[in-house]
Amino acid sequence: MLALGALQTLAFVHTFAWWLPLLCMAALAGAVSTAAPGRAAWLGWCFGTGWLGAGTWWLFISLHRYGGLAAPLAVLAVAVLAMALALYLALAMALFARWRRDRIGIDAPLFAALWMLAELARTVVFTGFPWLASGYSQVDAPLAGWAPVVGVTGIGGLCALIAAVPVFAWPRRRATAAALAALAALVALLLAGAALRGLDFSRSSGRIGVTLVQTDVAQDQKFAAEHMPAALAWLAFTLQHAGGDLVVAPETAIPLLPQQLREMLPDYWDALRERFEDSKQAALIGVPLGDYDVGYTNSVYGVSAATRGGAPYRYDKVHLVPFGEFVPRGFRWFVDLMDIPLGDFARGPLNAPSFVFDGQRIAPNICYEDLFGVELALRFAAAATAPTIFANLSNIGWFGDTSAVAQHLQISRMRSLEFQRPMLRATNTGATAIIDHRGRVVAMLRPFTRGVLNGEVDGRVGITPFAWWSARFGHWPWVAFAALVIAAARLTPPKPRQ
Repeated sequence: MLALGALQTLAFVHTFAWWLPLLCMAALAGAVSTAAPGRAAWLGWCFGTGWLGAGTWWLFISLHRYGGLAAPLAVLAVAVLAMALALYLALAMALFARWRRDRIGIDAPLFAALWMLAELARTVVFTGFPWLASGYSQVDAPLAGWAPVVGVTGIGGLCALIAAVPVFAWPRRRATAAALAALAALVALLLAGAALRGLDFSRSSGRIGVTLVQTDVAQDQKFAAEHMPAALAWLAFTLQHAGGDLVVAPETAIPLLPQQLREMLPDYWDALRERFEDSKQAALIGVPLGDYDVGYTNSVYGVSAATRGGAPYRYDKVHLVPFGEFVPRGFRWFVDLMDIPLGDFARGPLNAPSFVFDGQRIAPNICYEDLFGVELALRFAAAATAPTIFANLSNIGWFGDTSAVAQHLQISRMRSLEFQRPMLRATNTGATAIIDHRGRVVAMLRPFTRGVLNGEVDGRVGITPFAWWSARFGHWPWVAFAALVIAAARLTPPKPRQ
């Protein structure tokens, strides 16, 4: 189970292997279908630990290479995180073993419902860390068509259902009506997903040209004073000569607080602001704002002709990274072991307005904020102000040249599928890309190179079913669905043994 959990993480990078997690989940379903609750919990915990340990091993790089934490402690921290997050799946499998009824029409939905609850717990508890949620492995699969209807959590539940039905049907060794009906339902789900992939819930709101900047500043140089002048000079030159209608530079492209920037380069910011306020172009630039005395934020700064003479646009990151951007209560001692600049940000407002430019409403999100689709859905509560384009500004350089780059790209693609909105990704080291409203990467820079990506993006209006219901009800529909499935299982007597 440990190995199978690790093996399935390949599909979160190589999405043509979307079937691999289904096979691994089927093996887990088969193992717990006859296990006692204690053993089922152990098997689920092993599977989850392998899954999260193999999928997020790159956290070691941020903790050790760039954070300065001793290697043994960094290894231990990653292992403890994986083992702790795997407890949700362990509990889900224990409950499945206790509540199963040896009836395929009950057990398969129960397995899927408990799987979804485990993933939801990982999404919301202790600020949430739903990285590698099973639905992200399906962005190039038939099930991806369900994204604008049920979202990534629903796709994860469908994965669990598809994995469980054949396994639970097989021991019967004969074509019972229930088993045949369940298998037919799976085929229908896959066909429906393929059909939904071609259905538009949105329509064009016009095209704009974009320039996405990839700064490629090594993380161990990004906050080093001796390297900043050269990096900032290249950024200023690039922004001055960018050709797109909308120019986007990554998270902390300017890695200094305003007062620090004025002390190092007194005219830098005024020159950038004048360049865009006196032109027909606009820019979104990642920069920390505030100061050490009153607090600071991880922000996106927006300038255009519309901001001339007034306040610039500002988006402050809401969902902060534990240990990297804020210190969880009781863990100051752990953060003090590392050297992480700007490690205690303040949060911005949850439902921030979009940056309005050239008839488009561009909604920024920073770093792993695009991991939380239900939070992004709050911006779709009113159709008149809903975003037409998403822009993700990231500095994933903390994790080196690892699978984290490709994994984050698939996360952004899923958000495009859920909301049928294009996603512009401007990153420090990659993946800097233009993703269309169907989740397709239409252009991308080679990671770990310095340069710009020029292209066009088609903004979209219209609300997907997922955007509509999640903006109003959040995760609760899935909680209610799982509760109904569990209630049905509890009220159904076990099948008599033959």
